[in-house]
Amino acid sequence: MELELSSPLGSFQLKRLPYRKNELLRAWDAADEYVLNHLAATGLAEHANIVILNDSFGALAVSLSAYRPTAISDSWLSQQATRINLALNGIADERVSLLDSLSLPEAGIDYLIIKIPKTLALLEYQLHTLKPLLKGNCQVTAAGMVKNLPPSAWKLLEGLIGPTQPSLAVKKARLIFGRVDPNLQLPANPYPTRYQLEICDLTVCNHANVFSRDSLDIGTRFLLEHLPQNPEYREFIDLGCGNGIVGVLLAKQNPQARIGFIDESFMAIASARENFSAAFADSREADFVTGDCLTDFPANSADCIVCNPPFHQQHTIGDHIAWQMFQQAHKVLRKSGELRVIGNRHLNYHLALKTLFGNCRQVAANAKFVIFSCVKS
Repeated sequence: MELELSSPLGSFQLKRLPYRKNELLRAWDAADEYVLNHLAATGLAEHANIVILNDSFGALAVSLSAYRPTAISDSWLSQQATRINLALNGIADERVSLLDSLSLPEAGIDYLIIKIPKTLALLEYQLHTLKPLLKGNCQVTAAGMVKNLPPSAWKLLEGLIGPTQPSLAVKKARLIFGRVDPNLQLPANPYPTRYQLEICDLTVCNHANVFSRDSLDIGTRFLLEHLPQNPEYREFIDLGCGNGIVGVLLAKQNPQARIGFIDESFMAIASARENFSAAFADSREADFVTGDCLTDFPANSADCIVCNPPFHQQHTIGDHIAWQMFQQAHKVLRKSGELRVIGNRHLNYHLALKTLFGNCRQVAANAKFVIFSCVKS
């Protein structure tokens, strides 16, 4: 696996998160290389205000650290990878300012460098919030692999920033250059979105990068019909909580319990916090953690963990995050604690779960999803 990214701006060692044995994927792609080569060729002003969006593992931030950029991401893993890769290259943390997706950088942006995210609603939100902070001559450069650059991404840039011009494709990557139109009137920012949850009296808040922003997705709907019900459970964890609706319903059904909401998305945790507050105001407390699954949780500390594992990380598909969730859940659960998992039928989670827990019971299934329960012996 290749670890060194080389460009005219320097050579840097880079690693991905979460760590996997025998990792085959690099911590950067050809679009990162393309944008770095372009910036080096056109030149960067020494004291420019540079803002980077959606830098997966810090390849751009580390390479541009001499210019003290600001890197904005909705991913805790992205921020942690950036910190680790800065340290790996002997670069001080303060060379890069890390902001979550709901925070704003200083106004007067000279360069806006965008890696096009998988969720274009996130890009839409980012352009809405950052357009007023761009200088009139700001150089806007969006980058992505050609297969991941839908026409709607171009339309967002043109509709919210100004005229665009594409580059030629190089190594299946492309850049889109945007020019700020100072006369462009921004429409109202549509995020966060809200909808009425029909199964209880709750208006659900969803920030831009949260899955299924306009209605309850069919997987969660099915899971809510088959939540664990055990009055002896006192500590629940909604793992990979998204907007937190699973945890909110667990709290409603288990007034004796405390709920922990865990996600690596800052927008997911913000949504979950708002939805829990809307449901309970100040009458209940809960824990909200942005982080890498259950990495920092103590062993034998939870009675029940409920999760719908993701099977992709940005544009990369795989089961490594699900397997990490299952292994960590086994550690964090108390004896006789339960892990309840929903997944697409074709993912065959039961095979891994039975290997890990020694047992795996099918709770329910339909044409698309299956729900399993495992008990720590």
